[in-house]
Amino acid sequence: MPATISFPVATPGGPRTARVVHERCGAGRPLVLLHGIGHHWQAWQPVLDILAVDRDVIAVDLPGFGASETLPDGIPYDVDGVIPVLGALFEALGIERPDVAGNSLGGLLALELGRAGLVRSVTALAPARFWTEAERRYAFGVLSAMRAGARALPPPVVAWLARGAAGRAALTGTIYARPGRRSPAAVVAETRALREAPGFRATLAAGSTGLFTHDIPDIPVTIAWGTRDRVLPRRQGVRAKRVIPGARLVRLPGCGHVPMNDDPALVARVILDGSG
Repeated sequence: MPATISFPVATPGGPRTARVVHERCGAGRPLVLLHGIGHHWQAWQPVLDILAVDRDVIAVDLPGFGASETLPDGIPYDVDGVIPVLGALFEALGIERPDVAGNSLGGLLALELGRAGLVRSVTALAPARFWTEAERRYAFGVLSAMRAGARALPPPVVAWLARGAAGRAALTGTIYARPGRRSPAAVVAETRALREAPGFRATLAAGSTGLFTHDIPDIPVTIAWGTRDRVLPRRQGVRAKRVIPGARLVRLPGCGHVPMNDDPALVARVILDGSG
């Protein structure tokens, strides 16, 4: 069962309390999993059991997403605001320099955690901020349209659509190459998470400028990209490799933007290989 952890964070107005929901399972070296914008920790469910055989796996609802509370007042939803909160979360969880894997926004945060020296290794699945301006506008348009659709559809209609493979494809085919593999209950839950995420707009706005331009030479870094990613084209992985020359660049055949659902065994192997 997911748990909520409360911990102190610094804000311009003084110490405040952050509350983060997470799922923790397995045993071994800690491995933290970070989802993308508008998603929740359940994005990682297809790979949890595989990873938990060898690792202490902690799948996190980022602040302002899933069941986690919003960031305390005064902390922005940009990298400079979120990374210290994640560092404080690691301390509260009793884990020091865990391995971290992230998808999309979570992939960017994983890379930033690596740059900050807060993690032992990074696996980034289709991370943000390796785009051109045209690609960014396209991706933000896709994400905004998905959010608008999730907010416009009444929950009973979402539940009805999710019962059939065609409906699940309509709701989630943008992010999954194989949406039919997602259960109806999971599709309903993630559509609700996208609709209700209070951190969505601020996070999207914070990502409208800037690229990831820093090498991470001191820890293992894996960049992995689905060949059927419809949000961030896989050519962005080549750019990521230029920025981080020592990174391992991995192709995920037949996978979409959120590859954990499309090929759980492959994604789990890439994460475990990348973290040693």
